[in-house]
Amino acid sequence: MKQIHLLLSTSLLLLASCGTNKEQSNGTASTADTISKIDTVANTQMTARMSMKPVIKAGDSLELRFTVYNPSVKPQSFCKWHTPFEPPMSKYLDIKDDKGAEARYQGAMAKRIMPPPADSYIEVKPGDSLSVKVNISKAYLLDKPGTYIVSYNAQEISGLAVKDSLTFIYKK
Repeated sequence: MKQIHLLLSTSLLLLASCGTNKEQSNGTASTADTISKIDTVANTQMTARMSMKPVIKAGDSLELRFTVYNPSVKPQSFCKWHTPFEPPMSKYLDIKDDKGAEARYQGAMAKRIMPPPADSYIEVKPGDSLSVKVNISKAYLLDKPGTYIVSYNAQEISGLAVKDSLTFIYKK
């Protein structure tokens, strides 16, 4: 009798695991479906892009345009701390010349409470973007002509993915 129950239980388990899901019949559809889901999640993360004039003369504004994009179908928020959406309160950019020497940060360095309060978040509507321009020479000292590379370093705090750095030439 015990063997019949064991045999019956094993048969039911075996039949339950042999579903009739057409997507999994050849194995490739479920992999493609998984990749598609991963791509969908990746494409809904808020991102940001930086842009500047490619050549800037000494005395001109070192104007950086920072644009945040929400590619999802839902409103999303990001923390404005360590972004150009607030006055210079931290060193959120790495600016290096072509030899690797870093431009000196001369702005404020705020100590923050964690987690950030609700009023430190900015909401972006679905499919929309927000832009801000900031003169980075107010917080970073560039005193030598040359080619500079600017990269964003505060993804963990703001929640924004900034994949690309930018390059500009500073002429005296």
